[in-house]
Amino acid sequence: MLSALATLLAPPAAAHAAEPGDTLTLPVRDAMAALPVHDEDRTGYERTKFRHWIDADRDGCSTRNEVLLDEAVTAPEQGASCQLTGGSWYSTYDDTYFTAARSLDIDHLVPLAEAWDSGASAWTPKEREAYANDLGDDRALIAVSAASNRSKSDQDPATWQPPAAGYRCTYATDWVAIKTRWRLSIDPAEQAALTSILDSCPNSPVDVTLAH
Repeated sequence: MLSALATLLAPPAAAHAAEPGDTLTLPVRDAMAALPVHDEDRTGYERTKFRHWIDADRDGCSTRNEVLLDEAVTAPEQGASCQLTGGSWYSTYDDTYFTAARSLDIDHLVPLAEAWDSGASAWTPKEREAYANDLGDDRALIAVSAASNRSKSDQDPATWQPPAAGYRCTYATDWVAIKTRWRLSIDPAEQAALTSILDSCPNSPVDVTLAH
């Protein structure tokens, strides 16, 4: 079964590989086991190589504000140029509520540097822009406290996990889903950490629509 999954998740040029837009549904441990395992390489990485917080639909709201609007527990008021006032949000990383948008960062669940290390270094600028502004999967970008996001920085689950222990199964599952969605690899330490976390979590099915 895993060999078949690995074929589905192979790079687009591979024979019989799934295409962007195809949806896969499989248990999270199988999805994790199907990810390619490679050492990481950060050579040449610069954050500016991932153009982010664009206004893709030209409605006046950047990607950051689109996520804030989507994830608000209490909807904020939306003013000119998508200025947000009021509202409330829940930061899953540290199990904390916030009532000011400025207290929140929009986190790339799989950080930009991690994506670079795991395959995005070979992408085109447009592909990296699509990754950095991925509103097509609500697991990719999440509103969290600035403190927790900056504590995490560009770390993977081998060196950082959310302070809210009750969220860790979801975090690892979503990490696997995003790596699957973008056909990114994992490194051996990351693989060991994900395996350790997921071994104590439900082997829940994940639905992933391939973006790359």
